Amino acid sequence: MERYEIILYWSAEDAAFIAEVPELPGCMAHGDSHEAALNNVKEAMSLWLEAARERGQAVPEAKGNRLMYA
Repeated sequence: MERYEIILYWSAEDAAFIAEVPELPGCMAHGDSHEAALNNVKEAMSLWLEAARERGQAVPEAKGNRLMYA
């Protein structure tokens, strides 16, 4: 699988860890632990990429850059 950046954080609102893949719009997952959220988002990424390819949509290339916030 391509190497996309994953952002993992705790959401008090959802009472769960959230894992987001910024380069794949809408691709995110949650879990009760860091590990569960990470495993779930890896599955979500696989399904996202598979669906995009089946529809003939462009698949973003993994940039491998870190996000920077000011």
